[in-house]
Amino acid sequence: MQKRKLGNGGLEVSALGFGCMGMSFSYGPPKDKKEMTTLLHAAVERGVTFFDTAEVYGPLINEELVGEALAPYRGKVVIATKFGWEANPGDVGRWSALNSRPEHIKQVAEESLKRLRVDAIDLYYQHRVDLNVPIEDVAGTVKDLIQEGKVKHFGLSEASAKTIRRAHAVQPVTALQSEYSLFFREPEETVMPTLEELGIGFVPFSPLGKGFLTGKIDADTKFDSTDFRNTVPRFSAENRKTNQALVDVITAFAETKKATPAQIALAWLLAKKPWIVPIPGTTKLSRLEENLGATNLSLTADEVQSLEEASSKVKIEGARYSPFHQSLVGR
Repeated sequence: MQKRKLGNGGLEVSALGFGCMGMSFSYGPPKDKKEMTTLLHAAVERGVTFFDTAEVYGPLINEELVGEALAPYRGKVVIATKFGWEANPGDVGRWSALNSRPEHIKQVAEESLKRLRVDAIDLYYQHRVDLNVPIEDVAGTVKDLIQEGKVKHFGLSEASAKTIRRAHAVQPVTALQSEYSLFFREPEETVMPTLEELGIGFVPFSPLGKGFLTGKIDADTKFDSTDFRNTVPRFSAENRKTNQALVDVITAFAETKKATPAQIALAWLLAKKPWIVPIPGTTKLSRLEENLGATNLSLTADEVQSLEEASSKVKIEGARYSPFHQSLVGR
């Protein structure tokens, strides 16, 4: 597995990370803990060193799963987690209010350390920008935690370029985590120039378009009642039918490379910038191995351009979030 560096602070991780959210949250009911532990071990054995979780996934149970499963690999893996919500146990499938007040950050950092079974959080993201707390106060609080040895690197999620600059001036930001894929390319205009200028890594979540770019979802697919895609306008049956045109473009390109659509979608991200590290999630070993196959695919500049030209002709229908979640991004 190739390695990549996130930011200028020397954080080195596998070129492809692992998004752990779906094991406990958002994509149907929580999965079997023993099976997910085996899968996380399989990921490490195949060279993955970068794992992503959050306090609110579950809430709390995803951090517990990741902490317990990866305990045998302390010092060999990088675990990222997030703060910024009132993560109340029992609020399964729901998100509570934002809270990035300094005293709250310090409290939940201690709790995440215990669940993750680590002495320091490798990468600590603000999950969503809280307009009630100046970003300078948030960055300053994480800076304190870094000085105390409880956090190693600071990250932001779904923040605007302006907010990134303000935070970075107080405590260098190692990585931004935001949605980015052939299904959603807006970050190329809004944040990537700023990341490149400041030397900040980019960690795309939903690099497979919440599963859509795998080619395994169509207009007739039925999601579990607890699957959050039921609330996403882009995933209405009508919009899936229209958006299938993008999957068709990627599938046709994949056939020329003897690859799968998912592998092409990931290889495209890896080809965009050397400081991009996608974090696809899965609950199946076969999908993990398929995703990792993308690291052996190299797309030329001409191939990237060809894929982008063909895919940009498809007009994507539907917002990527419900109105509430949409209001929390790009702030």
